[in-house]
Amino acid sequence: MILYLDTSALLKRYFKEHGSSEVISEWKKAEAIATSMVTYAETMAAVFRKKREADFPPSLFKKIRSSFQKDWESFILVEVTNALNDKVDKLVASYVLRGFDAIHLASALTIRQAIPGDLIFACYDQKLLQAAQSSGLETLPEKTN
Repeated sequence: MILYLDTSALLKRYFKEHGSSEVISEWKKAEAIATSMVTYAETMAAVFRKKREADFPPSLFKKIRSSFQKDWESFILVEVTNALNDKVDKLVASYVLRGFDAIHLASALTIRQAIPGDLIFACYDQKLLQAAQSSGLETLPEKTN
């Protein structure tokens, strides 16, 4: 099984939040972790924002950053290309999605098309989760509110 993580789901690996135990459990079962190239910028921005807001110790920040960067090296990464943008066009015409959310959904659909086998799309944004389910993806969490 491939676990696709958008940024909202990926951050749950590094910060204890609602849904963290689900993400970590699926991560352990996955054969591979996948995400979009845009996730790096989104994740680093969130980590630095959390550092400023929570004022956690430099050693903890360094540990989180290092752990993410090490994990990043093992991910299946989807680049934003003209072909991916064609999928984005279709998705934003069909669903109410923000730009990066459309990139994540298009990326997951690209992986599902290219690599046979099970794929779970993990995200914690209701509109994106609904769009993923409507697009035929198995999701984490399984149900929308």
